Amino acid sequence: MSTQTRMALFAAWLSGLVFAIGLGIAGMTRPDRVLGFLDVLGAWNPALMCVMAGAIGVAAIAFRAIRQRPAPLLDAQFHLAPPRGPDRKLFIGSAIFGIGWGWAGICPGPALVALATGKTAVILFVVAMLAGMWLGNRINAHLES
Repeated sequence: MSTQTRMALFAAWLSGLVFAIGLGIAGMTRPDRVLGFLDVLGAWNPALMCVMAGAIGVAAIAFRAIRQRPAPLLDAQFHLAPPRGPDRKLFIGSAIFGIGWGWAGICPGPALVALATGKTAVILFVVAMLAGMWLGNRINAHLES
């Protein structure tokens, strides 16, 4: 394994660790926090909005600075998705994501962090999430063939 590959893996691991710690500190691994944000007519909790605003602010500054570079630090080029407008798959996927998030109160990133708790509900959520990803990939492959 090359030094550049090891550095890229370390950077990915460190990014994931910082993300996990941030989610844990903000309490975003607790479904009651997420559901509290979605309960706008009841006991509304704005904590998730504050976390999102902070993340968007940091990302906006970082993306602007990064895009000024000719290439990323640990790769030869940027790998960006081609620009395209919203389509049916985007709307359907967003709806499924939102329904699942509102129903379970768990988002995929925080769910992976919350696996460390060993709670059955979190494990079941992650298993269902992985099954849904697998099924979605199978459906997409079938529709594209």
